[in-house]
Amino acid sequence: MPFYEQSELRYYQFDIFPTNVLNAVFTRQGGVSPLPWASLNLGGSVGDEPAHVAANRVRVFEALGRKPASIHDVWLVHGTDIVYADAPRPLDAPSPKADILFTDNPEVSLFMRFADCVPLLFHDPKKNVIGIAHAGWLGTLQGVADTAIKGMQEHYGSDPADIVAGIAPSIGVDHYEVGEEVAARFEAQYPDHAERILQRRDGSVFLDLWTANACQLKDAGVEHIQVSGICTACNLDDWFSHRAEKGKTGRFGALMALV
Repeated sequence: MPFYEQSELRYYQFDIFPTNVLNAVFTRQGGVSPLPWASLNLGGSVGDEPAHVAANRVRVFEALGRKPASIHDVWLVHGTDIVYADAPRPLDAPSPKADILFTDNPEVSLFMRFADCVPLLFHDPKKNVIGIAHAGWLGTLQGVADTAIKGMQEHYGSDPADIVAGIAPSIGVDHYEVGEEVAARFEAQYPDHAERILQRRDGSVFLDLWTANACQLKDAGVEHIQVSGICTACNLDDWFSHRAEKGKTGRFGALMALV
């Protein structure tokens, strides 16, 4: 299994990326936060003490040998806006609002927080670019994966065939029931894939975010995709799950950097 432990922290790591791409999706283990955020909560807007969140973030960065001041993160808004991080975010500056984040600067550590939504990780080995995107149901509906690939093409000159993508731990289809209104929007937006991404049984509809994002990536020309296949709602010892824990939970972090 692609799990690693460092300084009491446990994290998932894709093996599809080369050794010069540092990537880690941190579990909830190894932090200082109390319940219901126990213990490696990295979300600053869920009720946990700011001092706990700050200490957890330092643990994450130091465990991977990255300086905390190298961070560039965003305030997630369930959209498709992109930030191109040419330098670390000044620590006294607010995080920009966006759901896609790229860099080609080894001095920058990209960082995002999740609790069921899909972390999408990207690397273009030819242009030496990395990125993270946040794909909840609304972002997925709006085409956040497709937008990310187009952003890499337009800003860095990437060829989609060169791009490697990872679909990280997030809520699986068996735990992600949605209403008919949401289902209808996906059917209208993605008619060619609707039968694959929507599962109907026992009068309910379930949304497969992994397949939905994989379909977008393939349609955009990405050929190399790795899906973790790990459901956050099924594995609460490792992951925060907003849905399974009824909103009273923390946020886990995903970090990428060029080394």
